[in-house]
Amino acid sequence: MKIECKDLDDTKKLAASFAKNLPDEGCFVSLYGDIGAGKTAFVRFVLKELGVKDKVTSPSFVILNEYLNYRIPIYHFDLYRLEKEGIKTITEELSDYSKRNILTFVEWADFGSDALSLDRLDIKILYPDVLEYGENGDPRVFEFIPCGSKNEVFVQKIIETYEAQK
Repeated sequence: MKIECKDLDDTKKLAASFAKNLPDEGCFVSLYGDIGAGKTAFVRFVLKELGVKDKVTSPSFVILNEYLNYRIPIYHFDLYRLEKEGIKTITEELSDYSKRNILTFVEWADFGSDALSLDRLDIKILYPDVLEYGENGDPRVFEFIPCGSKNEVFVQKIIETYEAQK
């Protein structure tokens, strides 16, 4: 399922829909997209909606940021700087972060695809043809790919809530 966001305000609304509908047992979210596509921005907006007051930054250099004093423990990985051998060192950890009652975001998930939870939500962030948006737009297309029936319901709720805000 795809959602087109014409600017950052739309992306914030989409993130709010995600946060509002987040299952109590959490979710393992794999994020895909080019550099600058908006992976970290989306995570930042979701975490703000969940009440995270800490500064949310990309964990590019530290691999993992943790936000533990909230309704559910939140983990934010960035696999960009890990090479194949580096990915092998965190494979077990990624498995641990896919358990119930945890929200885990993994940026650059394509680098660790062998280690990802089978029960997850993949989000691909793409750039659409920007000519139709004019110079004030900052459009993105978010493609939600649920893996597991629980995540199918989650995605439907995200989309319904987002569409109701328009």
